[in-house]
Amino acid sequence: MTGLSVPAVWRGRIHRYRLVAGKCNSCGRIHYPPSHSCPHCGSRGLAEVELPRMGRLVSYSIVYSVPSESRSKAPVILGLVDLGVARVISEITDAGPEDISVGMQVEAVFRRITEDGETGVLVYGVKFRPVKEA
Repeated sequence: MTGLSVPAVWRGRIHRYRLVAGKCNSCGRIHYPPSHSCPHCGSRGLAEVELPRMGRLVSYSIVYSVPSESRSKAPVILGLVDLGVARVISEITDAGPEDISVGMQVEAVFRRITEDGETGVLVYGVKFRPVKEA
């Protein structure tokens, strides 16, 4: 990855750090990430809502072929997480492929997303990890 700008990373921090979604005041649907208009009805009347931090893994994919700058992190597990009010796609962290199963409970955690080699910009955000059963 090259050319990350500090202002662009800064502007997107709230949605990456806090799992903030958009809720349409017209149709009531919630979408993540938020946008300037509702992707379902086109309304521009949106409110920000914070999504739950706990959810269930609906589906996942294990990605072995990753960009060269991420080879040390392979394989990467990408999951579709149902938070009850919305579904989000996120990296599943702190677990190997053998630890992942559909239906398992996951929780949002704050982790490094990437680092730009040219500018040195570090990007942090939310990933999900399996909840340890007691």
